[in-house]
Amino acid sequence: MTNVSTGRSAMVRITDRGPFVEERIVDLSLAAAKAVDVWRPGTAEVKLEVVSAPAPILEGGRWCVQIGAFHSESEARKLKEKLQDRYENANVIQFTGPTGQWVRIRPEGDDKRKAQEVASKTHVKEGGVFLVRLD
Repeated sequence: MTNVSTGRSAMVRITDRGPFVEERIVDLSLAAAKAVDVWRPGTAEVKLEVVSAPAPILEGGRWCVQIGAFHSESEARKLKEKLQDRYENANVIQFTGPTGQWVRIRPEGDDKRKAQEVASKTHVKEGGVFLVRLD
């Protein structure tokens, strides 16, 4: 990872799927943030270069669509029910995540193309819509 404005870089291991915040691609540990000069400003434009991955990034894989995080279980449940009606052939899941109640749509076969199609057609008021690789 390289901080575009300072040129400082560090090797980091990405172990999480998130941050699920619009226009952010990664959250860093304190050590990594200090190494690439992101600690004080809090955010920065960075360049990621993948050195290795457990499976090819652009093909295959198991995919789903993450649809925000909710503080209210009832709001998450309402969205889940609405989405299940809309996407009958998908598995809509509601569960407790680190920031509250999460809702995900897993298209049939966890197919990337189908997940991209769902993500492009789904808009929500609270949170965002993100394509997530599960493997």
